[in-house]
Amino acid sequence: MANKNISRREPREKESEFKEQMISLNRVSKTVKGGRIARFAALMVVGDGNGRVGVGLGKAAEVPEAIRKGIEDAKKNMIEVALKGSTIPHEVIGVYGAGKVLLKPAAPGTGIIAGMKIRPVLELAGIKNIRAKSLRSNNPVNVVKATMEGLKALRTAEMVAKTREIDVEVLKG
Repeated sequence: MANKNISRREPREKESEFKEQMISLNRVSKTVKGGRIARFAALMVVGDGNGRVGVGLGKAAEVPEAIRKGIEDAKKNMIEVALKGSTIPHEVIGVYGAGKVLLKPAAPGTGIIAGMKIRPVLELAGIKNIRAKSLRSNNPVNVVKATMEGLKALRTAEMVAKTREIDVEVLKG
């Protein structure tokens, strides 16, 4: 029986390369003939703190199950974030639904200046210095997905030079 416990723990240790954080937990209820049915939706963010981050939404009748599903969904939706040192290469606006988020690079020592829903995404992406502002919606799902869209849109000078098939020096002028 001790061998079974060891084998169960091994996959958990492999997954520990990612940090997980819950952004929001929403309780919803549906009224049916027999009464109310409660369900939960967990918005989770997963990242390695080194340029990879993902966001997922898990829905279930139990909170732990919703969290587990959210983490699985976040791992499926991982993206690589283009970083320039400890910040982002340029200013960008991310839009998703009614959510609109402004992300601006910041000087070293600034820290993460962002709202409570944006901050975990930026922290787990490995960004240390940034200024962020939610411009429209305050719905957690829309704000977080708008942040992800903004991070997806980031491009370094090397990426742009490769796309245009020119040298980085020519691009920088």
